[in-house]
Amino acid sequence: MLYRRRLRSRIILSFLLFGTLLSGLFAISTLLLQRTLEDELIGSTLKQELDDYLVQLRQDPTLLEPFHTRIQGFITRPGDPNQSVTAKIRNLDTGVHEVETTEGYFKAAVRKDEDLWAFLIYDISENQRLTNRLVWSLVTAVIVFSRLSLALGLWSSRRVMKPVTDLAERLGQLGEETPSPGLARWFPDDEVGQLAAALDAYAERVHHLVERDREFNADVSHELRTPLAVISGATELLLAQQNLPEKTRLRILRIARAARQSSDITTALLHLVRAEQGVNQDSDAQDVCKIVDKLIHLHEPLLDNKPLELRIVSEDKVSVIAPESVIAVAVGNLISNAIRYTPSGEVVCTIGSGRVLVEDTGTGIPEEELSQVMKRHYRGEGVSGSGSGLGLAIVKRLCELYGWSIRFENRKSGGLRAELSFFG
Repeated sequence: MLYRRRLRSRIILSFLLFGTLLSGLFAISTLLLQRTLEDELIGSTLKQELDDYLVQLRQDPTLLEPFHTRIQGFITRPGDPNQSVTAKIRNLDTGVHEVETTEGYFKAAVRKDEDLWAFLIYDISENQRLTNRLVWSLVTAVIVFSRLSLALGLWSSRRVMKPVTDLAERLGQLGEETPSPGLARWFPDDEVGQLAAALDAYAERVHHLVERDREFNADVSHELRTPLAVISGATELLLAQQNLPEKTRLRILRIARAARQSSDITTALLHLVRAEQGVNQDSDAQDVCKIVDKLIHLHEPLLDNKPLELRIVSEDKVSVIAPESVIAVAVGNLISNAIRYTPSGEVVCTIGSGRVLVEDTGTGIPEEELSQVMKRHYRGEGVSGSGSGLGLAIVKRLCELYGWSIRFENRKSGGLRAELSFFG
C-alpha cells in the first residue's frame, strides 16, 4: 500500500488518525459526561422531591398531588387502578427509570410501599431533543476536525519532507563521474544538512576508491600489452622456423592463442576503463563474421581431441561499431564456454539479424542457475580445465557499456543457447 511505501503518506495518515481519534474521544467523553450529569441531577432531584412529598403526605393526608407542566406527581394504592398513571410506568419497580411512551421521553421516580405507591414523572423530551442536537453537533465537529487534521498533515508533510525530497532529487541528478556531490551547501545545518554532509563524505571516498581501481586497471592493462606483444612476436618467429616438430608446433600455437586471447582481454579492459572515465573513443565498423571466423580457428586447439565439431554459419553480414578486441572478447567467451561444457557433438556459431548465436550440445545449465551465469566467479559443474569465472562478468560489463544484450537458455534437444545481440 502507498502509505507503507512513502514517508509523506505515513505522516499524513498519522495526522488524520490522530485528529479523528482525538475528536472522537472528545465527542464520546462529552456525551458520556452530559448523560451522566443529566441522570445524576434529574434522578437525585426527583428522588429527593418524591421522598419529601411522601413525608408531607403522611403528615397531611389531605395534601393534593402536585402538578407541574414538566413534573407530575401521582399517589395511588396497590390494587387501585389510577388511570392517570400509564401501565408502563405503574409496573416499574422502586427507583429512578427512563421511560419512552407515545407521549415522549420521561424520567420516572417510583416509590412503592406496602400501603402507598408514589410516582414522580419528569418530561425529558426537550432534553432528548437537545441531546440529539448535541450528538449531531459533535459528529459535525469530528468531521470538521478530521478534515482540518488532514489539511494540517498535508501541509506539515510537505514542509517536513521537502528538504528530504530536494536531497533525493539532487542526489539523483548527480553524474557517475562527479567527484564530490557538494550537497551540504544547499541545506541548513539541521538533520537533513548533516545527512547531506555525510553523503558528500561518502561520495568522496567512493569516488577515490573507484578512481584508484580504474587507474590500477588501466595501468595493469597497459603494462601487460608489452609483454604480450613480445610473446606474440616470439611465437611468430618460432612458427616461421622450418622443420619444427609437430608437437612443438602445437605447443607454440597454444602459446600464441593464449597470448592473443590475453591481448584481446587486456585491450578490451583498457577500452572499458577509458570509456568509464569518459574518454571518447572512436571505432570503425567491424565485420563480425570475420572476427568470429578468426575465433573459430583460434579455439580449435581447445577441442583437445574431443569428438566435437566447431563450425560457423553466416546468414547475413553484421557490422558493429566497436573495437575488434571488444567483440572478440564477448564472442570468444561464449565459444570457449560452449567448448568446455560440451563433451561431444557440435558447437555452432550463427551470425545474422544483428546477433551472434552460439549453440552447443553439451550439458546445459540448471534452470535455477541461468540467472547466475553472468555473476563473477560463477562456474558450472563438470567444467574441464581451469578458469576464474570472470569471463562472462567481463562480457556483461562490455554489453552494458556498448548497449548490447545477452541471454542464455537451455535447448529442448539438449545443450545451451547463448545469444549476443548488438542492437539491443
